[in-house]
Amino acid sequence: MKDETKLKLEHISLSFGEQRVLQDVSIQVKEGELFALIGPNGAGKTCILNCINGFYQPDQGDIFFEGRNINKVKPYKRAQLGISRVFQNVELYTGMTVLDNLMVARHVLMKKGAIAGAIYFGPAHDEDIEHRKVVEDIIDFLELEPIRKSKVGMLPYGMRKRVELGRALALAPRLLLLDEPLAGMNLEEKEDIARFILDMQEERGITILMVEHDMGLVMDISDRIAVLDFGNKIAEGTPGEVSTNEQVIKAYLGAKSGA
Repeated sequence: MKDETKLKLEHISLSFGEQRVLQDVSIQVKEGELFALIGPNGAGKTCILNCINGFYQPDQGDIFFEGRNINKVKPYKRAQLGISRVFQNVELYTGMTVLDNLMVARHVLMKKGAIAGAIYFGPAHDEDIEHRKVVEDIIDFLELEPIRKSKVGMLPYGMRKRVELGRALALAPRLLLLDEPLAGMNLEEKEDIARFILDMQEERGITILMVEHDMGLVMDISDRIAVLDFGNKIAEGTPGEVSTNEQVIKAYLGAKSGA
């Protein structure tokens, strides 16, 4: 793993009216790292991802991606910069095939104009072939070949989550945001997704920021973990350090009773 900082959040605060959901949160994610963000429900984890994506604008603080301040960068521009995301709820085009869903994600990276695309032959055709090669590689990587021509809406939930992971990969991310990637899955499906997440980090060198409630997975595969509670960061460190932190134990299990 490299030591360079891929993503840095400095003193991020966010409110909705009178409700403060994030309070002075600072996080640094290193190049090639699998960084997990955990905490009880309502702790502000998804709000952090929404700030990174540009869906929310923090009241205070700065967000840096690869050394660049992206506070004022529009969400679609952040995707073009290499920030991709898998959402907690499946957000796919259910009437389209698996292949088409992945190809749609490549459109934000296409450089040929509308006129060239309308003519199709020549540069636009060559570009389409290159994007198709990338998608075919993802289909092979995620073992989607048997369902490549299937309508997404007809697939079981676990497989749709895998397709959504593929669509995020189709954006050629340098930073991948995963919002509860294992939610709603059975044990076998969880093991498959966990394996793909590790392969994305180790084989493809993708930096990953993951929000997840499955503590077994988080402790097994994360390099470092930050813990949020009521919008405040209460701990950060390796899985071993976090799992024995008294504030973390209290946030999850409640204070110990005593005389």
